[in-house]
Formats: sequence, C-alpha cells, structure tokens
Amino acid sequence: MNTTKTYKKKRFWAGILLAQFLLFFAFSKLKFAVAFFENLFEFQKKIHQLLFAWIPFSFGDLLYIFLGILLIYLIIKLFKKKTRSNALFKILIVLNISYFIYQIFWGMLYFQTPIIAKLPKTKVTLEVRKALALEYLEKSKVTRKLVQEDKNGVFVITDLNTIQKEILDQQKKLPIFISKKKSSESNSFKPSLFGKTMSFTGILGYYNPFTAEAQYNSELPSSYLPFTLSHESSHQLGFAREQEANFIGYLIGINSKNPELRYSTEYFTLKSLLNSIVNEDENFVKNTLENYSEEMKRDRMNEKKFIAKHQGLLNDFFGFTNNLFLKSNQQEGAITYSYFIDLLVRYKSLPTS
Repeated sequence: MNTTKTYKKKRFWAGILLAQFLLFFAFSKLKFAVAFFENLFEFQKKIHQLLFAWIPFSFGDLLYIFLGILLIYLIIKLFKKKTRSNALFKILIVLNISYFIYQIFWGMLYFQTPIIAKLPKTKVTLEVRKALALEYLEKSKVTRKLVQEDKNGVFVITDLNTIQKEILDQQKKLPIFISKKKSSESNSFKPSLFGKTMSFTGILGYYNPFTAEAQYNSELPSSYLPFTLSHESSHQLGFAREQEANFIGYLIGINSKNPELRYSTEYFTLKSLLNSIVNEDENFVKNTLENYSEEMKRDRMNEKKFIAKHQGLLNDFFGFTNNLFLKSNQQEGAITYSYFIDLLVRYKSLPTS
C-alpha cells in the first residue's frame, strides 16, 4: 500500500516538473508574461536585498552548500534499496521547488526584449573593430597611469568598497533608452565562499537569483575585478544575458571618474575587440599587443600567470557546462564576444555616444 502511494506521489511530482517546463516555455513566448516577470523582478530584488545585503558573507553560497549536501545525501539514499523510492520522491520535490523559484525570480528574464533591438543597425566590419581596438588601447594606456601598482609594478586596487559604491552610482546614469530598470540602493557585492575553487573553474563571478547577491572571486587579478563587479551588478539590475551584462557593465564603467573601474572596463573592451579580430587578422592583434604600455604588459603577464596557475580539468569542465547553460538560455556561449562587440559597435555609432 505504501509502495503504491509513493509511486503515485513520484508520478505526480514528475508530472508537475514536466508541466512547469511546458508552462514556462509558453510564458517565454508571450510578451505580457515576460513583462509580468520583469515587474516581479523589480519588486523581489528590493525584498531580497533588504533581507540579505546586510549580511557580511554570502548567504546565497550557504544556501547552495545546504542544497548540495541535501542532494548528495538523497543520491546516496538512491543506492539503498529500502530508501530508494522515498529518496527519488524527495529529489523530485527539491527539483520542482528550485526550478519554480529560479524561473519566477530569474529564468524568464532571458526572454526580455534584447538590447540590440534598441540600438541602430550598422555593419560590424573588421575595420571598425580595428579602429575601436586602437581607440581603447590609447584609452587604456592613459588611464593605466592613474592607478596604483604593487611592488612588482602590477595594477593593484586600493579601495574595493569605493569601486562598489561607484558602480551603484553609475547604474543611475545609464541611458534611459537602453535601461529603465531601477538601480540598486544596497551594496550586495559578496566575495564568494568558493573563491579558491572558482580560480580553477574560469568563473570570475556569478549572480545568485535566490538572494540577489553578486558574488565575485576575491582572488582575481585587479585588472579583472572592477569590471567583474560591474558585470555582476548588471545582473542585479535585471539583465540576464551574459553579453548584455557585459555591455551594461561597459556603460557603467567607461565614463566612471574612478580610474580603477574605468581602466578595468577599457582593458576588458580592448581584449574583447582583439579576441573578435584575432581569427581574421592575427598580425594586427600581435602588433597591438606589442604596443601595450609597459604597465599594461605587466598586467597582461600577471593575468596569464593567474590563468596558467589555475588551468586544469575543473576549468575545462566548468567552461563546457557554462557554455551549454548559456546556449540553453538562447545565448551565444562563453567562448564568443561577438554579441557584446555588436552592441558596442552599434552604441558607438550613435551620434551622441
């Protein structure tokens, strides 16, 4: 009798999960439904930040640890005949609840009107990208001289909290035609509890949709960190697509009066442009790298050392799985910068930009 009841419960929760897949897929095709979830996000992010921003550590990471332990415990139970059926039933419940919360708080935002629809059409030619690369090379050279260095002559951040405050302030200055989203009032940037592990995954930071916290890897080279914070703050605003978060991060950082944030943004933009050019004109990229200032060359070498030190199977695995995740949410994948570059070129073609 108990076996029959458990079987029916499992079928019920499996059916609910399937129904959720179909329901949210249908919602993703309806503009009014997506607009509803956009408005819901504006409401819930305020609540989440009131609840979690004041906590000095990442509450979201603790939540992930708890869920991870719970799932591992239940998976172990699957291998025991006496507890297998009940464990599967509980796993289905956890999956249903997690999937539902994820979709209403975050998942549906991937289907917002893309930023590219708000920008003028223009050809993203090789020559345009080369011109922009040279522009940001010169900008990076100038701004690099305004930041501090460590004893090895490598860029070092002097006050991370000031950068975080500057990012929140710059959110309020985004062009209205691109974003009408309300800026965050609370500083909810948190160093990830998985920082050491993150260094081996290639993940620089991530947004937690369950707590609205922006996690970052505190071990990152300083040249990465300010733009990473800017990127994650774009997710906090409600931009789900990775390359759109890069573009909003660019808008946040490029006109900042904080030289550390501006340099990190200019340097990221330069690297993105060079990555988009290298397969078409490798000599141009080599020549550009040779024309880095001595300070920038030291920063580049520091980044290469960091990457080399943390290469491994975890990096390959997370790169692969993250790429699959991005593509499943109608994004290009982690290995390409073309959408960000497309947005950048279109934005730069505006008369007032």
